[in-house]
Amino acid sequence: MKWVASMGGVGFLRPAPGTWGSALVLPVVLLGPGAAAALALLLLSLGLWALRRLPEAQDDPGWVVIDEGAGMALALAALPGAGLLGVALAFALFRLFDIWKPGPVGWADRLPGPSGIMADDIIAGLLAGCVLILVQALGIPL
Repeated sequence: MKWVASMGGVGFLRPAPGTWGSALVLPVVLLGPGAAAALALLLLSLGLWALRRLPEAQDDPGWVVIDEGAGMALALAALPGAGLLGVALAFALFRLFDIWKPGPVGWADRLPGPSGIMADDIIAGLLAGCVLILVQALGIPL
């Protein structure tokens, strides 16, 4: 279970395990938005499954990074391609929302147990994706 929640041990890398967990999923952008969305759903499902079986993970220890992987993959699903600017912006926005925890991200972060652990990153990924879609709607190529 720890192996799943830490995304193969990536959560034990220092410093900034959440950043490493987010970076781990970046290559999925090469497979397109559908693959990124599918990976987000898979990681969300696996994360909930693993965290429900890990009593020591209920307080969101730093080594749990499957939530960052799911949220980052969701942000990447908003990109039409694998342009460097788009990927960098998706990464920066996701990490900003995940760390800063504005509005609904902070609310979700306060939810107890596995749902709260996963929900804040899913919402951060959704917010990042919305910003990316808005940027593209303004005609800025990503």
